[in-house]
Parts: sequence; structure tokens; C-alpha cells
Amino acid sequence: MKHLLTVLLCIPFVLQAQPDSLTLVKEILTFQDEQNKEFRDKATSPLKPSALKKFKHHDFFPINLKYVVQAQLTLTPDSPFISMKATGKIVQAYRTFAIAQFQIDGQSYSLTLYQSKDLKNDPEYEDYLFLPFTDLTTGDETYGGGRYLGLRIPKEGNMLIINFNLAYNPYCAYSDLYSCPLVPKVNDLPVAIRAGVKLAQKE
Repeated sequence: MKHLLTVLLCIPFVLQAQPDSLTLVKEILTFQDEQNKEFRDKATSPLKPSALKKFKHHDFFPINLKYVVQAQLTLTPDSPFISMKATGKIVQAYRTFAIAQFQIDGQSYSLTLYQSKDLKNDPEYEDYLFLPFTDLTTGDETYGGGRYLGLRIPKEGNMLIINFNLAYNPYCAYSDLYSCPLVPKVNDLPVAIRAGVKLAQKE
């Protein structure tokens, strides 16, 4: 709770603008805690044994609710599934699900949302959307291969909340044992997204 209060004190102007800010901050803190727990647990961590021993926690950008944006979706229902290029030999099939248009600091941007062919047939993840992206922090403050977001298809309407504070690194940021989808060029944002996880030190 002390951590939560500290965060809230740092963003009073945001709390006035967004009545749901407290819920958002709690969600982000929970995400950060879960990320740290996953990486500390040898049963779920992608880290090599030597790196796991040294791992304490991820470095995250300070929570900033301006990076929680409402996006208008333009659906692409007839797009085919294609193999998405990856860092390794293992590739997966995705299709373009929608184009998301949103604003940050009054400037308009767009990102392509993808749907996995494998997960589409899984009842637990059939509404899952994959959002890989790069931005002006990529290769400097954040991992050079970009970051990912996991989203859910809206139950109704064509509006979707994208919370960049929940951006995480692909496993290949930590180990070359993994094959990770490469970020398509269309998802290279010409703006710095200083939210979510920071640069990972690859062993």
C-alpha cells in the first residue's frame, strides 16, 4: 500500500483527469509484481541459472497514465494467417486482426494488432491479441528487439484500451534459447514510449 500511495502522489494531475486511475495503477503494480515473481521462480523463469541467481527485479519506467490510451479499431476480418518472422527457426502463424488508432500528447499514431492461429483455437485465449512494437526508446532505454503487449478482443464495440505500462520484453531479450516474433516495420512508433519494462541485460 505504501508503494501504491507513493505512485499516486507522483501523478495527482492524472488522477483528476481519469476517475479510474486508482484501478489502473493497481493493475500496473500487480503486473510488475507478477513479472518479478515469474522471473525469480526457476520453474517459470527464462533466465539461465547464472542470471537467475543474480536476478532481483525488473527495471520499469515510472508509471505514467498518459500511456494508457483509448484506441479506435479498424477491423480486418478477411486477412489471411501468415508466418511471422522470428529470431529463431520456430515461427508461428498470425493474421492482422485490426489497426488501432490512438493519440499521445495530441499526436495521432497507429499500430497493427495480430491474432495467433494457434491461440484462436484455444478456448482460454481465443480472444487474445498480440501487439509487438518498437519506439524511440528501442535499443537505448529498452530492448533492441522491441516489446510486446497482450490484449483482449473487446466484447462489444470497436474501442480498446492500450496500456503501455504493461509492456514486457520477449524471452529472447534474456536468452538466445528462445525464438521470438520480430516486430513488423508497421509497428515502429515515431515516439518514445517511456512506460513498461526497461532494457534487459542479456547474458
